[in-house]
Amino acid sequence: MSRRAQVEDALRRLAPLLPAHEFGAVGDHAMDSPGLRQASPEEAAWLSLVAYGRHVFTDYDELLAQDYDQDSARHFVADELRHVLAAWGVRRSLGADE
Repeated sequence: MSRRAQVEDALRRLAPLLPAHEFGAVGDHAMDSPGLRQASPEEAAWLSLVAYGRHVFTDYDELLAQDYDQDSARHFVADELRHVLAAWGVRRSLGADE
C-alpha cells in the first residue's frame, strides 16, 4: 500500500465526516510537508488535520499577524478548533502542544 493510501486510511479513521474537498487538502498537506515525511501515516494524518483546521477555520493566522506567539495563538483558537474537529467526527483529544 502506498504512503498516500496509508495516510488517507488513517484520515478516514480519524475524521470520518471530513468533507471530500477538505479530505483532499488535508491529504495533500500530509504528503507535501517535509516535516511529516518521517512521521507514521496516522501521525501525519493527525498533524495535517489539526494544522488545516487551525489555519483554515480559525483566526490563528490573524493572531500571528498581530504578533501573538504560536503558543498564545493556539491557546486562543483551541476551543474553535475543537468544534471544527468534532464536526468532522474526530474523537481524539487535542493535545496541549497541538
